[in-house]
Amino acid sequence: MVLMLSQECLGFRGGVKRPVRSISGVVVVAVMTRFHPCPHGRCLYCPKGSGSTPQSYVDSSPVALRAERLGYDPYLQVQSRLNAYSSMGHPPSKVELIVIGGTFPALPQEYQEWFVKRCFDALNSYPNFNSREAGSIEEAHLANESAYSRCVGLTIETRPDRASRGVADFLLKLGVTRVEVGVQTVFDEVLRRVKRGHTVKDVVEATRTLKDAGFKVVYHYMPGLPGVDLDRDVEGFKRLFEDPDFRPDMLKIYPTLVIPGTELYEMWVRGEYEEMDTSKALEFLVKVKPLIPEWVRVIRIQRAIPRGVVAAGVKVNNLREL
Repeated sequence: MVLMLSQECLGFRGGVKRPVRSISGVVVVAVMTRFHPCPHGRCLYCPKGSGSTPQSYVDSSPVALRAERLGYDPYLQVQSRLNAYSSMGHPPSKVELIVIGGTFPALPQEYQEWFVKRCFDALNSYPNFNSREAGSIEEAHLANESAYSRCVGLTIETRPDRASRGVADFLLKLGVTRVEVGVQTVFDEVLRRVKRGHTVKDVVEATRTLKDAGFKVVYHYMPGLPGVDLDRDVEGFKRLFEDPDFRPDMLKIYPTLVIPGTELYEMWVRGEYEEMDTSKALEFLVKVKPLIPEWVRVIRIQRAIPRGVVAAGVKVNNLREL
C-alpha cells in the first residue's frame, strides 16, 4: 500500500512558489558525486573543477555549492532538495533523480551502488528522514515502491567509451532509466583537436548498447568547438537525426564556453580561437530547430554556469527564451 500523507503533515503551507518546477507532476532532484579524475585526462574546454568539485564542473554553480556544503553526501543532498520543494509548496511525491559529476561509470562500482542506494534511502525516509539505511540496492528499490517520494526516473552521465554492455547491465541493477552521453561532435578530427579521447565509433557503439539495454539516451552536443564554423555545426547536427547510427531520444545543446584555466582559454587569449557568442549561438539554434524531430525532447540549451565565470561565449542565462 502506498503511504498517504496529508498536506499539513508534509509541511505544505499557502501557495506554490515557482509552479513551473512541478507543473508536470514530477520534481527534479540533482545530486553530485565526489571529485574523481576523468579516465582519459582533460579536454581542451574542460573547467577542471577545483578542490572537491568534479572535473567538468565549476565550483560556483548552485548544485556544486550545495553538494560541497553537504560533503557530497547523497542522502543529505536529496534530503535538502526534498525539503526545499516542500517549503515552496511542491509535494515531492514523484521524483526524477539526476546524478551529475561527470562519468559515473568511471567511479568504483561499490561507490556507485552506495551512492544510488543512499539517494533511495533519503526518498524512502521522507518526510521524517530517520536515516534508515537499506541493506542492499534491491531492498531500497522495493521500499521505494510504497514510499511517499517515489523515484520515477534515474539519470547518470557518461563518456561514450564508458558505455559497454557490462556497464549497461550494472546500471540496470542500480535502477538507471536514462543515460546522458557526452557526444559533443560527430567529427573525429574535432574530437582529436579538443583532446576528447574517444571516437565517433565509440558514440555509435555506446548508442546501440544503451538503446538495446532499454535506456533513454540523451546526447550532449557542443556547437562552436575549435575549427568548426556555423555551417559545419549545422551539418553535424543534421547527421544526428539523418544517420540511424545516432538518433538520440533527447538532447542537451551546450554552446562552447571559454572558461579561465582551460587550454581553450589560452587559445582564445592568443587569438587562436573565436568564441561562439550569443548572436552566433542564436543563429545556430534558428537553423537547427526545424531539424529536430517531434519525438526528440530538448532538455536544456546552455550549461548552468554562472556568467561571471565565463570569459567568452554565451553570456546570457536565458538563451532558450531569446
